[in-house]
Amino acid sequence: MSAFLWITVVSLAAWCWLLLGQGFFWRTDVRLPGRRDLDAWPSVCVVVPARDEAAVLPVGLPSLLTQDYPGRAEVFLVDDGSTDGTGDLARELSRRHGGLPLTVGSPGEPPAGWTGKLWAVRYGIGLARARDPEYLLLTDADIAHAPDSLRELVAAADTGGFDVVSQMARLRVASLWERLVVPAFVYFFAQLYPFRWIGRPGSRTAAAAGGCVLLRADMAEKARIPEAIRHAVIDDVALARAVKRSGGRVWLGLADRVDSVRPYPRLRDLWRMVSRSAYAQLRHSPALLLGTVAGLALVYLVPPAAVAVGAAGGTGAVALVGAAAWAVMAGTYVPMLRYYRQPPWLAPLLPFTAFLYLLMTVDSAVQHYRGRGAAWKGRTYARPDAVADEG
Repeated sequence: MSAFLWITVVSLAAWCWLLLGQGFFWRTDVRLPGRRDLDAWPSVCVVVPARDEAAVLPVGLPSLLTQDYPGRAEVFLVDDGSTDGTGDLARELSRRHGGLPLTVGSPGEPPAGWTGKLWAVRYGIGLARARDPEYLLLTDADIAHAPDSLRELVAAADTGGFDVVSQMARLRVASLWERLVVPAFVYFFAQLYPFRWIGRPGSRTAAAAGGCVLLRADMAEKARIPEAIRHAVIDDVALARAVKRSGGRVWLGLADRVDSVRPYPRLRDLWRMVSRSAYAQLRHSPALLLGTVAGLALVYLVPPAAVAVGAAGGTGAVALVGAAAWAVMAGTYVPMLRYYRQPPWLAPLLPFTAFLYLLMTVDSAVQHYRGRGAAWKGRTYARPDAVADEG
């Protein structure tokens, strides 16, 4: 057997293992767990960090103010140094829509060692604690919630005994690049953090989706959220890990009616979204970077390359094994495309998208070593690892 045939066989074996041994990450049926209506609904404070969010606030904020929640609930929007009138717009939307009480506050510039988003979250949680809530809903300004979203989240947490219930909001898919990149973003995330493993008792796998995180207030204090994760680049994953380290239970799944309205129309926009935290995911390790590049090439690029090489060189075995690996890959991607209401013929293009992610990851490392620092909503930090996920 040729060396390239052996490599292709290893790629096919990797896909067989991913298909069956990685928590069935490719399935999209992990939705809110079983829940029941409660006899007494606990109090909830909603914390919304917002920096220059006037473009998306008219959709996101009214969906929170008009929540159909039977218990006591209040919204705290943290205007983190906006220059586009975010705070004034929030007050106007509250006057126009009514609903839940709204408090708008501003934390001032973060001290050294605090990321922009987490500093805003800390300020919002501080305001909320004066109300002594039982739950905190941490959500972003670009997230549109269905009217019963808060009710369903609280019911799921209470019924299942979870300290964190988080939903991966359905991201916007409208432009060509969004169609190619966004479903793959969630697919790759689920591959790294299989949702079934996260909710399993005793499992060490921990992750959350920062756009929609319901957190028990007493667990927030016990796990020292957000102080314990103030340096985190990927703050939602860090939050889930902190909760699990403190003995809490975490659940994460795909959302049905929680949507992000933030547009990423151009490849440049999506590139920034991914490259901002890709190298931090690898703990700024050159060894992990090399391993990731090699792994992405082996798993995603070898199958189509084998088909092309085998067909061109008349090596049927190479082409056949490559086609089998490519077929398994595409088959695992189809459920995510369906979740995003995209045609299944996009599935064979996953190697191209994976190649883009490989380049984004390398670019993330390049930016790190150039010392350009990191940024959140236009605020730049001297430390490359002191940036929160923009969400």
